[in-house]
Amino acid sequence: MYFLGLSTRNVAKAMFCFRKVKRSHVAIWKWIQKYHPRKILSKRKRISEFIIDETLLKVGFEFIWLWVVIEPENRQILALSISKERNMFVAERFISVVIKNHGKHPVSTDGGTWYPQACRFLRLKHHIHSSFEKSIIERTMQYIKDRTESFGAVNLSVYHLLVMIICK
Repeated sequence: MYFLGLSTRNVAKAMFCFRKVKRSHVAIWKWIQKYHPRKILSKRKRISEFIIDETLLKVGFEFIWLWVVIEPENRQILALSISKERNMFVAERFISVVIKNHGKHPVSTDGGTWYPQACRFLRLKHHIHSSFEKSIIERTMQYIKDRTESFGAVNLSVYHLLVMIICK
């Protein structure tokens, strides 16, 4: 919270309000000195490329497309999005949001015709998944589907679906 702009006093107050943890602003300041931002930021992994895929999910009585971006080195989900359609415009909008948050990197996708068009429009390098990249994205997609199928007949809203996926 300090690194998002709050003062040490306000961080101490927020910790008490949200977590019922009482710490002085001096204790917060000492923690910041011990775990300096350079130490924290150095743990951030470098992104080599984006692996992008989409899958069809049933939410309540309707079907939606879930778009996912994964970083292959640490297999972290970088972004999720949902849409009612699957086309070049939706892909371009989704990829542009990922670029805004994580910078420009090469894109690896399946054989969907909408991806090369969106990548050309955004001036990104594009290639088809290798078998390794395909296994990473397919395992992630299966994990997401397993989490959503367990609710079978329950009428989930799109909001509840995203909360369920993100809050592993």
